Amino acid sequence: MKSSDIRKKFLDFFKERGHAIVPSSSLIPDDPSVLLTTAGMQQFKPYFTGKANPKRDFGSLNVVSVQKSFRTSDIDEVGDESHLTFFEMLGNFSFGGYYKEEVIKYAYEFLKELDLHIQYVTIFRGDSRTPKDEESKNIWKQLGIQDIRERGREDNFWGPTGNEGPCGPTTEIFIGDVEIWNIVFNEFFCESDGIFKPLKTRGVDTGMGLERLAVALQEKKNVFETDLFAPIAALLPRGLNERTKRILADHSRAIAFLLSDGVRPSNKEAGYILRRLMRRVIVYQFLAENTENKFESLPVLERVVQDYSNFYLELNAQSIKEEFNKEDEKFRATLRRGIRELEHAEFLDAATAFHLYESYGLPYEIIKDLGAERAQLLTREAFDGEFKKHQEKSRAGAAAKFGGHGLLLDTGELKARDAEEIKIVTRLHTATHLMQAALRAVLGPGVRQAGSDITAERARFDFTFERRLTNEEIKKVEDWVNDKIKRDMEVVCIEMPLKTAKKTGALHFEKEKYPDTVKVYSVVDAKNNEIHSKELCGGPHVEHTGDMGHFRITKQESVGAGVRRLRAVLE
Repeated sequence: MKSSDIRKKFLDFFKERGHAIVPSSSLIPDDPSVLLTTAGMQQFKPYFTGKANPKRDFGSLNVVSVQKSFRTSDIDEVGDESHLTFFEMLGNFSFGGYYKEEVIKYAYEFLKELDLHIQYVTIFRGDSRTPKDEESKNIWKQLGIQDIRERGREDNFWGPTGNEGPCGPTTEIFIGDVEIWNIVFNEFFCESDGIFKPLKTRGVDTGMGLERLAVALQEKKNVFETDLFAPIAALLPRGLNERTKRILADHSRAIAFLLSDGVRPSNKEAGYILRRLMRRVIVYQFLAENTENKFESLPVLERVVQDYSNFYLELNAQSIKEEFNKEDEKFRATLRRGIRELEHAEFLDAATAFHLYESYGLPYEIIKDLGAERAQLLTREAFDGEFKKHQEKSRAGAAAKFGGHGLLLDTGELKARDAEEIKIVTRLHTATHLMQAALRAVLGPGVRQAGSDITAERARFDFTFERRLTNEEIKKVEDWVNDKIKRDMEVVCIEMPLKTAKKTGALHFEKEKYPDTVKVYSVVDAKNNEIHSKELCGGPHVEHTGDMGHFRITKQESVGAGVRRLRAVLE
């Protein structure tokens, strides 16, 4: 069974059983405590805690999705037969619609339809805090499963570590010796003191890796032999060793999806992860250039888009290639010197490795790979320790330079770590003002701000609108904003009484509580005496729009009934 057929069969199976199909959310999560989306349940957290209404948003208490996911913890392990960075998670969820009996039977029936034999299942054995999951055990027995293994909290209990939140026992399904499906029963709420209390509405959260399922259905030895990877790996030279091929295939998938969700290479957060992956690929390509194993990355990235874009429409080959080429060109300027210095180093400890990273951009993985025996004692933990020490020194230096002011910006809407990030979010903040004005110009005056969040990576803007924007409308909004940037208009700030500001027609966020005296920021075309944007706002903003760069919308999403979300960047 092809992977595309597996996705469809999974979604159709649960749709026929009353589940609403919910598209994958972005790899950039709304949850600020998480760097990247790691599981299908992340976009549904508010529904498990009762903060959101699934009936209103999805028309059902039960939903199903195929979620793009990314786990940074596995980067160093990629190259073996199983570890991946990017992967797809098949999941069905219920927010009070059904519980243990139904979800276990659904899983059993779906695997039976696929003609897959369950080797054994596991359940929570219970401990002093939580009773044994006898109910799940009895359900499996009724279905004819004889091999039911009992395991402890570390294996079969899901819950927040040191935080409040829903939690509960799990049951896991094994095909052969591989765990293929994990079913979580959100039965309790963990209080801040660690006490479990029953949830008012119990929920179900399941996750099954598409890659593992494809191995079983396609009767392959590992994920890299499935149709999710084989066509990509086929473009690589036969002479490359198997580990390198796997790294290149995995990283190419991850790069394509991260770029398509608006991540751009940088030295921070998700951008740092992307840069590590891109530079690792670029180094392997560079090292192979004068050998018989020479290869090009762009055809590999194009193949990823070809294989996945029918399901993930956001994948754009042209954009991916452009961004990869930018990083390639930027990195190669110092790469040759970095590799030469790496080769001459007698011993590669954490300090030396960080120097190679800081001075030449060499990722930890490449230093470890090429260093071989000289890097035997080099660990990720030690390298990250050097990275943190460097950050602390940088912040201390910035504090001395700026007198301790303006180093950390957190207005709730804008977030920046240092002076450089403040410059970036300031430009993006002005861009959101122009974006709202553009949306009203293109879609009509009914558009109103419903929320925003701005970091150095991107601007996120929520607004009232009933439907998905067309590609043409997105283009019109981008063109409108870029026109105002190109014309280098002045951004003017005037303080006035709140009542007066509202009378002038200045836009304001309905949910916000404003002081009696407010600042009104306007984008003004002095030549034609025109005001293109006017909003109540505390700032900060650029002085001229020409300082902002090129505006681009990277993604649109539905937040709920009547509210859309756009993510945008300045390039």
